[in-house]
Amino acid sequence: MALWSGEFPAEIGITLPKGETPVFPLAFIDQGPGWAEAGVIKDAGDDPDVTHGALIIARVQMRGTGLSFHAGDGVGTITKPGLPIAVGEPAINPVPRQLMTDVVLECAAIYGHAPDIAITISIPGGQKLAEKTWNPRLGIVGGLSVLGTTGVVRPFSCAAWIASIHRGIDVARAGGQTHVAGATGATSERVVQALYGLPDHAMLDMGDFAGGLLKYLKKHPVARLTIGGGIGKITKLAQGAMDLHSDRSQVDFSALNGLAEAVGVKDVSQANTALEAYEIGGAPLAQAVADAALARVESFLVGAINTDIVVIDRAGTVIARAPKR
Repeated sequence: MALWSGEFPAEIGITLPKGETPVFPLAFIDQGPGWAEAGVIKDAGDDPDVTHGALIIARVQMRGTGLSFHAGDGVGTITKPGLPIAVGEPAINPVPRQLMTDVVLECAAIYGHAPDIAITISIPGGQKLAEKTWNPRLGIVGGLSVLGTTGVVRPFSCAAWIASIHRGIDVARAGGQTHVAGATGATSERVVQALYGLPDHAMLDMGDFAGGLLKYLKKHPVARLTIGGGIGKITKLAQGAMDLHSDRSQVDFSALNGLAEAVGVKDVSQANTALEAYEIGGAPLAQAVADAALARVESFLVGAINTDIVVIDRAGTVIARAPKR
């Protein structure tokens, strides 16, 4: 609007993919011969998003023919295949690109101009913020990604995390990585990565979402999968839980005691935590848990992927592996 009319509005509305029509006050404006810039502040609400409060700037410039997208300060570039955008392109996903394209075409019709516009998106400080995201692992370098399918923030949803796991698998497969690993936390991830000498892009941020990892790998398999975690999370996986979060699954201590009895260790049915049960049952119980988890995963994957389990204590020591080494 400023480029073709010479004037900025005080605020701007947009129609999102599902029909919502939010209005944003402009936090930044600038213009010169043949170009104009406008920015808004990202409001992530209650979502623990590193971009909350960041200034997002769009620059439009009359240049060349057709519509093109460019990465400005703080926006990353794709360097690995497997993502929805080609290698070498700015990390601006298809839905945001379509939204911007629609707006340019609409304004071109209103103001009587050809839609020959170069769009550059910048996020000042985005390169530093990107270090707190999964972008480096996915091969997105130099800054943040402009993501989104709906344009609406949903606080730290399971779907958002699982979608990131899926993209990690896509990147690993596209890069020819035949061995990937999912870990329940930072310590187990560090141990598993060192144990097998895996590159960063082979490490999938599984967290509590074992089901999200396994369901996608079942449809998009690799040759080998390692799952690593502490005794509590792996016990829940062994008992059939696909969401390992403490709010959504619990250890069945009666079933765990059944494993203990099967390997001839003390009664653990009165334990308060899986860790306490391990302290009672020791290495034989940890091995039984690892074996049961492996059997559960192999049953789910129907033998399509060569799988192994690594159980790790809080100090980062491997206390069991299945198959047993």
